[in-house]
Amino acid sequence: MIIQPSFFTRWVSLSPRILISLLLVPVAAGLLGLILPAFGWLPALGENTINLRGFAAFFHTPGWTNMLGLSFFTSFISTLFAVILSILILGNYFNSRLLGHIQRILGPILVIPHAAAAIAIGFLIAPSGLIMRLFSPWLSGAELPPDVLLPNDPYGLSIILGLTLKELPFILLMALAAMQQNEIKQLINRQYKMALSLGYYPFTAFCKAVLPSLYPFMRLPIYAILAYSSASIEIPLILGPNSPPTLAVAVMQWFNDVDLSLRIKASAGALIQIALTLSVLLTWRLLEQCVKRFGFSTFTNGRRQYGDLCWKILTHTTTFLVLFFIVLALLGLVLWSFAGFWPFPNAYPDQLVSLHWNSALQQLPQTITNTVLVGITATAIALFFTLFALEAEQQHQTQLGSAASLMVYLPLLVPNVAFLFGIVWVKELLGVKAVFSAVVLGHLLFVMPYMFLSLAISYRKLDLRYAKVAASLGCSPFKVFYAVKLPQLLPPMLFSCALGLAVSFGQYLPTLLLGGGRINTLTTEAVAIASGASRRLSAVYVIIQILLPVVGFILAWLIPKLIFRPRQ
Repeated sequence: MIIQPSFFTRWVSLSPRILISLLLVPVAAGLLGLILPAFGWLPALGENTINLRGFAAFFHTPGWTNMLGLSFFTSFISTLFAVILSILILGNYFNSRLLGHIQRILGPILVIPHAAAAIAIGFLIAPSGLIMRLFSPWLSGAELPPDVLLPNDPYGLSIILGLTLKELPFILLMALAAMQQNEIKQLINRQYKMALSLGYYPFTAFCKAVLPSLYPFMRLPIYAILAYSSASIEIPLILGPNSPPTLAVAVMQWFNDVDLSLRIKASAGALIQIALTLSVLLTWRLLEQCVKRFGFSTFTNGRRQYGDLCWKILTHTTTFLVLFFIVLALLGLVLWSFAGFWPFPNAYPDQLVSLHWNSALQQLPQTITNTVLVGITATAIALFFTLFALEAEQQHQTQLGSAASLMVYLPLLVPNVAFLFGIVWVKELLGVKAVFSAVVLGHLLFVMPYMFLSLAISYRKLDLRYAKVAASLGCSPFKVFYAVKLPQLLPPMLFSCALGLAVSFGQYLPTLLLGGGRINTLTTEAVAIASGASRRLSAVYVIIQILLPVVGFILAWLIPKLIFRPRQ
């Protein structure tokens, strides 16, 4: 089949609109499908009148204030900790090789699914977990596991720990990606060197000269993780309290209850979840304005240092503890997956067995197949539309406007617990029976923004001189696209695909809701097993869940080397 240049050009022009529609229409339909049941209109249950019965039922639920407070507190505090740690690491390791090493270490941590991270942390901080075993009995004096409610503590401290460890790599990598853009890199380097030449200490120079220019590029990722953490399901479900849970977990439980009348209360709760997320975002925005207003004198007073040595020691200590905690969590998973009899307080199992791996591998082939098929399909669709949307930017020599960019990231900013329930309701209303396609669409809503974000930087930095030479030699726009641009973009394309697969592999709620329990993936199985099955079997599932995205990134690193080695 020969693609005519005119067809290619028209398709490229339409691609940004199609991409935005793929993201906007399901979210908008989901919100519409949420609002109507929230106000009592659910014909499937014989409810045909508009009323506030769902909201009344919600506000009569015991502990609803605790749900709201727990969701707000854990999301805001975890993001605050992650941002502060990111600023400490960026400021103290700015322009040093150590920052690159930290980036390479934290990069793989980013792709660990939230459910896997939560289970690993739970194994670590539990009363009989690896941390307590390492310090018992020689330091703690405990011969038996202490009577401490960890995880699942009522104050959400376990949730805060889990969210912080997952948010920190994302904020760091987004900040580093912004710092690598040529214009920003030149600007902040000039400002940093100027501050150092004026006698400012390194960390103070970063906070006063670099951070004000860098933070605007960190704002959208921070808002995204605020929105996500306020409506997170996996980490609060595994690490959080159960009576009451966070609001998002409670909404999911009501929606999946056998009593279908609870769906009205679940829809009302999902609308309240949107209001809660907005309140978290507005509170963060208010915090930004307060720092800007009351910190202006601090940034402009000419003081050269604010305890830089103390901040450096704190950063070294915190970075070491974070990395040590992550390594210890992964080590604990491996030990539990092979552990036979392992009494407390022994730090090492009495025997290592492969029984749990054999049992899991016999049950997992179909689950792994479902996980990979859904991930590859969603990633391929996202890559296709992302490439053409970015090509449209280059052909029209303009980037997406602020409104269009917001639409691309809309699924990350709107609580997924809200619009996914609405999509399920619309799907049932229309009588749609397709399960696999619905799950792929649900994954696509979250895969597409991340792939667009990761690939856009490389595409916009592409050297267009090669394309202009090819066009001057008579190549059609389509041939310039696939023969000149795509080979140059192969490494970032593969990295973007690996990231898309990692995002898809970690999706729990879209798979659970849109699949209706008929498509099981590693994430849904891992969460189900973590709630009551063997700790050893859970560790096996989590390790496999971690290995899948790691394999994707290894292939993304290896394939370009194999392809381009003969040319070199």
